[in-house]
Amino acid sequence: MIRIESGVVTKILREAEGIREIEVLIDNKPERAIQYTRLSAPVVPGEGVLLNTSAVRLGLGTGGYHFVLPKAAVSELDRNKGHIMKLRYTPGQVCVLSCEEPEHPAHQCLKDQDSLQGMPVVAAELHSMMPAIAATVSFLAENETEASTSGLQGGFGQNAGSVRRPRVAYVMTDGAALPLWFSRTVEELKSKGLICGTVTTGHAYGGDLEAINVYSGLLAARHVLDADLAIVTMGPGIVGTGTKFGHTGIEQGMVINAAASLNGTAVACPRISFSDSRSRHYGVSHHTLTSLAKVALTGAYVPVPELEPERLEIVMGQLEEAHIQTKHKVLVRDGSVVKRAAVNYDLRLSTMGRSLAEDESFFLAAGATALWAMELLNGMRLSASVQTGRQEGVS
Repeated sequence: MIRIESGVVTKILREAEGIREIEVLIDNKPERAIQYTRLSAPVVPGEGVLLNTSAVRLGLGTGGYHFVLPKAAVSELDRNKGHIMKLRYTPGQVCVLSCEEPEHPAHQCLKDQDSLQGMPVVAAELHSMMPAIAATVSFLAENETEASTSGLQGGFGQNAGSVRRPRVAYVMTDGAALPLWFSRTVEELKSKGLICGTVTTGHAYGGDLEAINVYSGLLAARHVLDADLAIVTMGPGIVGTGTKFGHTGIEQGMVINAAASLNGTAVACPRISFSDSRSRHYGVSHHTLTSLAKVALTGAYVPVPELEPERLEIVMGQLEEAHIQTKHKVLVRDGSVVKRAAVNYDLRLSTMGRSLAEDESFFLAAGATALWAMELLNGMRLSASVQTGRQEGVS
């Protein structure tokens, strides 16, 4: 079940928060490995290491990396005096200070919270959707021309000529990669101010906040990180088997349920592609159709991007055949703004190894989702202004 091999560190390739990418020699062959530096003492060139090589040897999609097994642990996670174990009852279990714990500074804030106060919650399936959505939301907020073209009446948070970015939190589930540090995307989005913070839920760990489940993770995003919008999806990777329910993307429906039960506004980002060679992912992926039709117990908004007529007909036909419109609100929006957002923030968007240009429909769906999320945020802002007698033009 676990394949362990020994190697020798030859060079350090990259370092980032919580992670070190290294080159190791295994049987005189150079290969890549990842070490999580918050879980064990950093390795140095010339040092011998033990590596979990299971996924690479099986040819699984883990980015082509082995993983260094911890030794001489000096875990930063251990020093936080938390009492919640993630990866429980395994040799890799880690101790975290969860934001729900009485010892955490956020405990009092979260203790009695049970509402997201209408906050939009984007339930996305793949990690690659998240940067496209976050970037587009910020781009729309910062560009009045784009906002007015999209019917957003001046952009989110505008007051006396100033526009602020919505605070977008990333809530990471444990459906794929577990250490948040594995994601280069998160590192980049935080450095560019496109997300305000991260919450790792379930057995995922390494976020700005640790949470026990998606429900408390969403509440932490809203009330501790002060988020205007939460994007919920797994870390890099996904588990799939080609069966209707045997994939971790099924959690999209569960996130919709969580958002609704906490008085949030659920928005489902559909997985759409005309570049995927697998028939089950052509047009609207069977992952999306199953999550929305069979797993989600309540309605969500489902933004669909404007596409060429024949492709849009395929997408709408698939949604109709699955009876998605009977439970959810399907909207068509122009998601092409995602392309301008990617250029503006110098983001190299990709999914399943395909770039934006190679799988445009996939990212147009993310753009349409972001556009609708901004419409929701703008509506909430105008509603609040009316209630306080301070709508634009009203004194």
